[in-house]
Amino acid sequence: MGDSYAIIRLGNKQHRVYDGETLVVDRLSTEPGKSFEPDVLLGERSVTATVIAHERGPKIRIGKYRRRTGYKRHNGYRSATSRVQISLGALTKGSAAPKEAKAPTPKTETPKAETGATVAGLPDDYTELTVPGIKAASAGWTSEQLEAALAYETEHAGRKGAIAALESALAKEEEED
Repeated sequence: MGDSYAIIRLGNKQHRVYDGETLVVDRLSTEPGKSFEPDVLLGERSVTATVIAHERGPKIRIGKYRRRTGYKRHNGYRSATSRVQISLGALTKGSAAPKEAKAPTPKTETPKAETGATVAGLPDDYTELTVPGIKAASAGWTSEQLEAALAYETEHAGRKGAIAALESALAKEEEED
C-alpha cells in the first residue's frame, strides 16, 4: 500500500481506500466482475471499483426471552454484502499543477445605481466585496470613498454588518482628523 489514498462514498458510507485494497461493503447493484467509478470525496486520483463477488455476512443471532412465562424466540440475520477491489488511477485532470490564485480583473466603470447613474467615489470592486472584506479594506479608504460606500450600502444592499463597519471606519477617520 502506498502513500496515496482517496476517500470515496459507497452506499452512503465513506471509505479511505488505497490502490489494490479489497473492501467488504453493503450490497451493491453492480454485477460481479463489472467495474464502476464511485464518488471521490477527497483525493486527486480517479478511483475504479470492481465487484469481485456478492456475499452474505456472518449470522447474527437475536434472542427474545421473558422470565417465568416460557416465552423464548430466536431469530437470525445475515447482511447482504459485496466484496470490491479498488484501483487508483492516474491523477485527475488539472490536479497535477497547484491551483494559482486568480488575480482580480480591474473594472473601469463604477457600479450603476438603479436610476442608471454611476455612483461617484465608490472604491473599485466594491460590489464584489463581502462584509468581512469591506471591514478589512475600509481601513485604507478615504473619507469620500467611505461615504460613497455607505450611501451605496444603505440604498442598495442594506447589509447591516457592512453598514456598521463603514460607520465605524468613518468615525475612526473623523477622530484622526
